This record gives sequence, structure tokens and C-alpha cells, in this order.
Amino acid sequence: MYASLLIAAGLLASAADDARRAVECAEVSFSRAVERRDLDSFTRFLDDEARFVAGEVLRGSEEIAAAWAPYFEDDGPEIRWRPAVVEIVAGGTLALSRGPYRIRGTDPDGNATESWGTFNSVWRRQPEGAWTVLFDAGGDHGKVPTAEDRQTLEQEPDCR
Repeated sequence: MYASLLIAAGLLASAADDARRAVECAEVSFSRAVERRDLDSFTRFLDDEARFVAGEVLRGSEEIAAAWAPYFEDDGPEIRWRPAVVEIVAGGTLALSRGPYRIRGTDPDGNATESWGTFNSVWRRQPEGAWTVLFDAGGDHGKVPTAEDRQTLEQEPDCR
């Protein structure tokens, strides 16, 4: 009986690791869509009930895409983020990812700017297995990045 419990625990841990990895890769792919300025790919990651909270609440893919439009313009600001933490609830249907983000752009005088912050995304697993962003919020805008933040942001997980 003890062996059966160990096997079951191992299978659960393996499933949780697989789900965690899937969310990590979804988050990285979500960021890469913006990095490539690919609005169609970006919106495919948005849940039907998506809410982005940053000063105001954006509801649904149309509002979110409109607010994020500058990031998809050729001369628009650049944003990049990577998860440092990914947690999955026991049922395997919801996940939280959190980590640093960086925005690079130019000020009105044409000088380069850079700002950092922390994002939080809540992901929902769809019946067919895909993960979509249900809630997204950024915070700490203007924070001083740590060495760990910089390292996390430069990581390129093997997500295909």
C-alpha cells in the first residue's frame, strides 16, 4: 500500500510539473508575441473573459488589444516579460505566473527610456488543454530591477 501511495504521489507531482511547464511556456510565448509585434498571436492567448488591470480595468480582447496597440507599432515601445514563479492549483485548471517586465521606449525628446515592474497573470486551462490569460496586472512600475530580475528576463526557456 505504501508503494502505491508513493507511485500516486509521484504521478501527481509529475502532472503538476508538466502543467507548470506548460504555463511557463504559454507565458513566454505570450511575451514573444508582443516582442514580435504579432497582435493576432497575442490575442489568441486572451481568455474569452480576460481582464487586464492597470489603472483601469480592460475587459475582453478588443479593449485589451486597443490599449496595447502601441506595443504592436513598428516604432512603438518594446515590452518583455518572463515568469519567475508559476503555481498551479490542485485541480489543474488555474495557474498564477509572476515575474519581471521591462519596457523600453523613447521620451518626447527622443531619449531612450527603460522602466521595470512586476507582472501577475492568472491563467485558465481550456477543455482542450490550452492555457489562456484570464487576469493580468502589473505592479511596481518604475522599480529598480535586481540582478535576479535581469537574469530572469534574459532567460530563454526551451518552449516550442
